[in-house]
Amino acid sequence: MTTTFAAPVASVRCYTATTIRILRQLRADPRTIAMLLLVPTLLLTLLYFVYKDTVSPPGMPRLFDRVGISMLGILPFIVMFLITAIAMQRERTSGTLERLMTTPLSKLDLLAGYGTAFSVAAAAQAGLACLVSFWLFDMQAAGSVWLVLLIAVLDAVLGVALGLLASAFARTEFQAVQFMPVIVGPQFFLCGLLVPRGELPRWLQIISDVLPLSYAVDALQQVSRHSGTTADMWRDLGIVAAFAAVALALGAATLRRRTA
Repeated sequence: MTTTFAAPVASVRCYTATTIRILRQLRADPRTIAMLLLVPTLLLTLLYFVYKDTVSPPGMPRLFDRVGISMLGILPFIVMFLITAIAMQRERTSGTLERLMTTPLSKLDLLAGYGTAFSVAAAAQAGLACLVSFWLFDMQAAGSVWLVLLIAVLDAVLGVALGLLASAFARTEFQAVQFMPVIVGPQFFLCGLLVPRGELPRWLQIISDVLPLSYAVDALQQVSRHSGTTADMWRDLGIVAAFAAVALALGAATLRRRTA
């Protein structure tokens, strides 16, 4: 009986210790905390003033409402991707990751710990952005604010997972940053924010259909148009969550011990 439960208990302890360590590191870095929490909110503030005096046709929502609700998912995704990829790569270059790989800590426990720690930060980030957008700038959506918050957090977690995966293929922090236009750029252009996905050329629609951010934006648009939950929204959230889980698993599979 003791042997049966020893391995899972040890795994949970390693995972928990990793999560706590990363959270403590974040707390000790005020500049990173400021970027995590404030950048999406400041960009949404800028977007509000860009669209503040734009007149919408009668019966149509404000342009800020239409664009801003999508940005509540896109901005946390971008920021968390960048922060996570750089932070993980810094662990490599500092030798911390190399030392951790010599301990009983499994690859999945390691990445799960990072993912959980940054997901906590992502929840705070998305919560602040939603608070400012809905209560300060009076963003309007047919659905619940809590659904918008849920989707925004899940988008940020997706950014964390993809950032961890990208860091596995980078050898320097600069290379980690270079993955941003490759991974984030196409998703931003094809997610439906700039042009509705149905109006894209067919070959671009096919590409858009395999990019997770497309489903995140679709879920937010569902909340903006419907007062309750919809089957399409839950399907979109399931796809985003599946992408995040697969990215985390691939990150663990590609994690290798590097020697100087």
